Parts: sequence; structure tokens; C-alpha cells
Amino acid sequence: MRRSLSIALFLLCALGALAPAALASRTQSTTLDGPRDLLDANARPKALDDAASLGVKSLRIVLTWQGVAPDATSRVKPKFDATDPAAYDWSRYDALVDAAQQRGWKVLMTPSGPVPRWATNGAKDSVTRPSPNEFRMFVQAAATHFNAKVDTWSIWNEPNQPQFLAPQYSARHNPLSPRIYRNLFFAAVRGLRNAGQGAKPVLIGETSPRGTGKVVPPLTFLRGALCLDGSYRRSKTCAAVPASGYAHHAYTTGQGPTFHPPQPNDVTIGVLSRLTSALSRAKKAGATNTTLPIWLTEFGIESTPDPLRGVSLQKQSEYRSISERISYDNPRIVSFNQYLLRDDQPKAGVPKVLRYPGFETGLFTSAGKAKPSFDGFRLPLVAWRRGGKISLWGFVRPAGGATKATVETSSNGGRTWRTLGTYTTDARGYVTRTLSDAKSRQWRLTWTSPGGTVYHGSATRAYKR
Repeated sequence: MRRSLSIALFLLCALGALAPAALASRTQSTTLDGPRDLLDANARPKALDDAASLGVKSLRIVLTWQGVAPDATSRVKPKFDATDPAAYDWSRYDALVDAAQQRGWKVLMTPSGPVPRWATNGAKDSVTRPSPNEFRMFVQAAATHFNAKVDTWSIWNEPNQPQFLAPQYSARHNPLSPRIYRNLFFAAVRGLRNAGQGAKPVLIGETSPRGTGKVVPPLTFLRGALCLDGSYRRSKTCAAVPASGYAHHAYTTGQGPTFHPPQPNDVTIGVLSRLTSALSRAKKAGATNTTLPIWLTEFGIESTPDPLRGVSLQKQSEYRSISERISYDNPRIVSFNQYLLRDDQPKAGVPKVLRYPGFETGLFTSAGKAKPSFDGFRLPLVAWRRGGKISLWGFVRPAGGATKATVETSSNGGRTWRTLGTYTTDARGYVTRTLSDAKSRQWRLTWTSPGGTVYHGSATRAYKR
């Protein structure tokens, strides 16, 4: 009885303390990237329905050059008009793009390597020094084929990674990939213009978050691609890049979204200010025509069963939501991504430590079971602890506009839930509240759809900001 009375008193005090907080003044879109399911004809219908139920209205699709080009394994280029869409096999992508269009969803497409072997100027692999001229013709063919079905183009997936572009460094360890990529980017822009798609937004970058001895750090790569030195002074021989935005993959580690990498040229979700600062300095130097907005075109939190990188399933959902709020709070971020829908398939017959070489960032396990992050993605909720207060931020993603959302609280580990209050969101579906702190407490967001279905978000604990 005493505990029930304490809970009731807390709820009354909290309700009295609730007051709407200031919301961000701009919108942020969400894209989904799930090639394993979306590009599979058998898995696609369910994957699209699942995505729709989550409120997704935009897809990112990586268009692999090698996967559609003729005689891709040949060292000798076949005789064909490389600007003619009919010369390529687009079948793996057409059904997905058409399905997105039928649903009224937007498509962000990333033409990328690996490339046909004949496009590497004689290299023995499919990533070394791709021919800019061949890439120009490929992009022209792709833009002609997909035409108005693609809303935004983004050039090359993770060009600072050696498995997608090589060489990354010279023998003296000077970065080489930034200049190779710059030439590919300008070639792609010419291809888009030749196809009559020059007015479409085009993104530069698509960089991975951290550098190594084999991977060029993202800010080092950015400066090289924009012809900037270490002090952000532009080479007088380099023109400004005609980009509409900068694409980045701000993955973090198991330490969570607030992790700060010690290498100053790395950019994880917790240090996005490094990227915004770099792009501001690039504009000031004349390397870009405008201060570029940022598109987080690939992001996810690794979960168990990966024994090396995976966090618990509850932490995955909490960390993912916190990352989305960090992105929301940054006015330079215009798009946030979820990668994947379903975890990559593990390897069989190997030790557990080697069983998960792919990504366990999905909202479903590899076997198709929904994780807590599935509900957490539909109705993300973040609880920041600040002093003696809890700052709540939530989002009803499927609503597509103003709606009513209920905040519930649990003091016994989620076994039972009590209503804290029901509130009207802003015009985009976001809700924020500040309430008195309570330790060892969990929160979740609940929403009733127009059709009457009641959805519960995943449980979240408070984190110190």
C-alpha cells in the first residue's frame, strides 16, 4: 500500500510538472536501407509492409555497377554503348523502385562499386582506380533508365573503405582515395546532366565513420575530396564541388551514441559537430557553393548475438533512439537512416567469434523475429536525465502529422505500466516533456492508430546526457 501511494504521488507531481518543451524548427526525414529483404523478390512484399507499418516513406538503394553491367568479370570491355540503358540488367532493382513509387515513397539511389573489371584500367580486382569516364556513362544510363523514379542521387558507398575503392593510401601512406573519388563524383555529375537529371539533389561523401591504417578517416577524406589542406585552405586549381549535401555513416561503438573517438578526424554520431564544423570551413574556403546539409544515409546499432560488437537488445533500441534524437537536435541533419531491416545471415560451422561478420543492426533477427528495436523504431522515446529532471523526447513515426500519444511508466522492470499522460504531438508527430526524476524507472510511448490498433514502443531507461 505504501509503494502504491508513493507511485500515485509521484505521478500527480509529475503531471503537474509537465510542460511542453521547445521543438526543433525543421523537419528530418527517415530512410530505410535493407538490401537483404528489399532486393529479394520473395521477401520484398513483407519487408515493404513491415516498413510501411513503421512509418517509413523513403528508401536508400545502393546500385552496384558490377551487378548490372555486361561481362562484368572480363578484363576487356565488351562492345556496347555504355550510355544506353538497354545494355544493362536493371531487373534486380526495377521491382523495388517501382514498388516504392507505387507507395508514394521517395528513393535515394547510390551508384557505387564494386565495378566491372574492364572499368578498372587493367586492374586485377573490381575496386582499383575505376575509370571516371566509364562511370560517367554508367551514371548517365542509370539516370536515363530510372528517370523521375529517383529523387536524390548519392555518389559511391563508403569510398574511404578499401573494399569499395582502392588504393586508399600511397606507399608513403599519403591518402589517394579522396582525389580518385573527386574525379568519380564530377564524372557522375556530368552523367546526371547528360541524362537530363542535373537538377536533382546529388550528395557527396557517403563516408564511413572511422579511419585506420587502411581506411582514410572521414574528415581527412573530406578535405582531400574538396581540395583542402589540413588548415582548410583550398587549392586555387580546384573548382567548388556542385553538391547538394554531404552523406555520412555515423556508426558508433558498443559504448553508445555519446562515445567520442579520440582520433580527431573520425566522426561518429556523438561528435557530429566535427562534421558540421568541417563543412562550414569548407564553404568559407570556397570548396562548396553552399554550407552543405548532412544526410546520415546509413546508421544502425549492433546487437547480440554478435559477441564482439553487439549490445543487449534493449540497449540497441535505446541507443538507436538516442542517436535519432542527437540527429534531430542538430539543425544541419536533414535525413536519418536505419540499416538494416533484418540482421545479416550468420556463418554456419564456424566458432561463435567468427559467426557474425556482417551487421546485426536490424529491427529483426536474421531468422525474422522482431527485436525491441522494431517497436522502438515505430515509437522512439528518449529519457535524458538532467539534474533532478527527466527530459522526454518521443516520435510517432507512422502518424505523418499531429496526433495524440500516451507516455507510460513502469517501476517494476516493465511488468506493469501506468499512464503518465496523453499529449498532442506537434505537426510532425514529435512530443517533448520535462518531468521530475525517478530512479529505477522505465518509460514507453503508446499510440492508437486511426484504425484503432494500439501500438506500444519499447521500454527505455533514463540516460545521463
